[in-house]
Amino acid sequence: MVDIATQLDAATQPRTPLSKERILAAAVALADEGGVDALSMRKIAHALGVVPMALYKHVSNKSELLDEMVDAIVGEIDPPADGADWKTTIRRRVLSARRMLLRHPWASLVIESRSDPTPAVMAYMDSMIGIFRAGGFTIDLTHHALHAMGSRLLGFSQELFEATDQEPAAPPPEVAERFPHLTELVSAISHEGGSVVGPGCDDQFEFEFALDLLLDGLERLRDAA
Repeated sequence: MVDIATQLDAATQPRTPLSKERILAAAVALADEGGVDALSMRKIAHALGVVPMALYKHVSNKSELLDEMVDAIVGEIDPPADGADWKTTIRRRVLSARRMLLRHPWASLVIESRSDPTPAVMAYMDSMIGIFRAGGFTIDLTHHALHAMGSRLLGFSQELFEATDQEPAAPPPEVAERFPHLTELVSAISHEGGSVVGPGCDDQFEFEFALDLLLDGLERLRDAA
């Protein structure tokens, strides 16, 4: 049984002041657990032990909250390492961004949904442009590099096909005849569930394969210029 004096002492202990940092930490944790669709001011307030209205002193609405959450997690991406060449630096930062997104699976869709880049995303992209420029890229080639790399700069890729957990069935003969190359590809790949890019595909391998392909190609273009 808890001593009454202990209860009174706990009741008189000062609470940790509510801050934007605490709100964002709670919001990110809830989104990590249940996704942003299940996120609400009420749930955040409950997790922090405050009334929902207390949150609005720090964030005006859910849209602003999502912007702040994006900035908080983008801040987890490793800064550029000293002494590394442009290609190594870009690769390391992109893979750091990917690790961040794997910790926060909801984040890529939220980043895509924002109508304007958040300050942290803009700062990150500005830094990446600076790495290309310092690595000898013209501004024109840097522009093309950003288009080519697209969302991979932030650690994710937009896939051509939606993922499915179902084992693809062998196509009927008339379909196989009409689409022979697609049939050959589907038949050649071993499929298992749980992949983003496709059942049985190694997400990390496919991501790094495309990333290295792009970086090698950009290096050749830079050297040719």
